[in-house]
Amino acid sequence: MANLNIQKIKTKNLTWIDVSACQPKEMKYIEQKFKLHPLHINDCLSPVQRPKLDVASNYLFMVLLFPVYNRRTRKIISSEIDFFINSNTLITIHRGELSPLINFFNLCQTTPEQKEKYFIGSPALLIYELLNRLLAACNPILGNINLNINSIEENIFKGYEKRMVKEILIAKTNVVNFRRITQTHRLVVSKLLEKSSLFFSPGQLRIYFKEVIETAEDIWQNLETLKQTVEAIEQTNNSLISFQLNDIIKILTIISIIVLPISLIGTFFGMNLKFMPLANQPNAFWILFSVTGLMILFLINYFKRKKWF
Repeated sequence: MANLNIQKIKTKNLTWIDVSACQPKEMKYIEQKFKLHPLHINDCLSPVQRPKLDVASNYLFMVLLFPVYNRRTRKIISSEIDFFINSNTLITIHRGELSPLINFFNLCQTTPEQKEKYFIGSPALLIYELLNRLLAACNPILGNINLNINSIEENIFKGYEKRMVKEILIAKTNVVNFRRITQTHRLVVSKLLEKSSLFFSPGQLRIYFKEVIETAEDIWQNLETLKQTVEAIEQTNNSLISFQLNDIIKILTIISIIVLPISLIGTFFGMNLKFMPLANQPNAFWILFSVTGLMILFLINYFKRKKWF
């Protein structure tokens, strides 16, 4: 394993193999060493898979996705972890994007007390702690989305509706991606609890993974709330923008109607006809000016009574 991105923690009861670069050479070694099914190896090498749990003759194969926040793009992307599990071995395969997994492995590797705490009996306790840490890492991302949504709401009511359209799109996309990533966590962990009696004591798993399922449920409920909130904010923002556009159209319409009498009178008296009303009247300009002014005042008063402005 010297030239491979593979690390190992081994005790008399349990071995944890961590593959931090899912490349063909690493996967070939893992396949041959632990007699893994080629289809599962292909699943690991393929682009992001859907979360699932498969039962093989000598192990369980589990795929889970977890959210990663990209600070540069401000978007949430998914990161995959593949698990191979049997009675005394845990293999984790990932692409080095999930710090909770990396930090926990390093902690167990460098701290004898932690190794002694989690490397007892079957991998059940180790898997529980790993999943618990990965799910706990979702909370800061949820908090960041919530802060972003609150900021959007404040800016909308400060009059920055148009600027917030892009921000709403980012927040909505992040909530949708987060939901897509985590929607099957409860189902997969429940299936792990159901199928793992082949390798573990069911009592052990029921104690450990009940909390994991509850945590996944809490995350899903928070995402439901965020989804409803961002949709309500989007609807409010669209209504405000629509109201502003309608207001602008109304003002332009009023101006057009007010200007219309001036245009009509100007067009009429601009005709080059032999006999024109007021043609020989010395005060013709002021008469026309007064008539036009009265018409404008009448229209303004009419619009005010109709509460158009």
